[in-house]
Amino acid sequence: MPQRFARPELATDEGGLWAMMDRAETRLRRSPFAIHDKTLHDYVQSMACHLGTEHCPDIRVHLVRTPLFNASMAPNGMMQVWSGLMLRMENEAQLAAVLAHEIGHYVERHTLARLRDTKSASAFGQFIGIFGAVGALGQLAVLAGMFSYSRDQERDADRIGVSLMHQAGYDAAEASKVWGNLFAEIKARPDGAGETSTPMFATHPGAAERMETLATLATTLPGGVTNQETWRARVAPLRGQWLKDEIKRGQHEESLVLLTRMLGNSPADVDLLVARGEVYRRRAKDQDLDLALADLKAASAQGTEPPETHRTMALIYRQRGAPEQARNSFQRYLELAPGAPDAPMIRTYVEELGK
Repeated sequence: MPQRFARPELATDEGGLWAMMDRAETRLRRSPFAIHDKTLHDYVQSMACHLGTEHCPDIRVHLVRTPLFNASMAPNGMMQVWSGLMLRMENEAQLAAVLAHEIGHYVERHTLARLRDTKSASAFGQFIGIFGAVGALGQLAVLAGMFSYSRDQERDADRIGVSLMHQAGYDAAEASKVWGNLFAEIKARPDGAGETSTPMFATHPGAAERMETLATLATTLPGGVTNQETWRARVAPLRGQWLKDEIKRGQHEESLVLLTRMLGNSPADVDLLVARGEVYRRRAKDQDLDLALADLKAASAQGTEPPETHRTMALIYRQRGAPEQARNSFQRYLELAPGAPDAPMIRTYVEELGK
């Protein structure tokens, strides 16, 4: 591990890059997408600090509410972790794998090398936009692809990342699982976009290659913890919003793979059942509405379901021409959430269905 980096003089080219990244970081702090949950921030910051060892004082974690799988680290120590990535982590060790990989790029100064190779000022501005989350989400993969790491750089970051995981006491075998889970999602996309649609893959080799490489590296470093329950407890307060963001993303096939995998680990999780039911309802193919109702009824049977459970059921019954069932479900929704923003509209539905 190299020693801590000294801040470059402002008059140098590198110093100018640092100043631009500092400004981008200021914008990121003020962004409406910044997650200001102190408990979660301090937890992830502590993880990054533990992984980064002597570089800890220079690593600054920023959590960003963006429903895509991505993390990045700028040469000045600014690290960005998106909520879509955190939603997909099954335990602390898996997040540690991603953080450690990005720290690997940082300590090898790979991103700085990429920036130095950028000849165009406008291209550099686009690159900073990626780190500052200021660009349109649909353009991120294209922009990130302009600055892809070399295979040798990726191998270095993988090697360093797995080593940092092991030194920090984590189970290095979890690194491969991150990419296996994500690969299962992207393979489900019906449009064939696959890995090209994921910002993380725009600057990394394919998931299949990464899985194999990481699994091989992990065999030489056995042992370690996953801290699954600790991770679940930390993200629990924000997971509901992240699930809603995932649904709104509109990638139904990817979301169904994700939610089905999560339910495999927690079959009785009410929020996951309701989320998958809503995705099935929105996709509405073949037997999707039957599958949606099965999930929603399973959630309702537990007695701790969120009000949205009954609204989604009502919409399905309404679509199927079952007015009495739709009306009853809408009324149950209003009983559980009388002050909901859409309550006036739902009351209109109830009146229409009663005629």
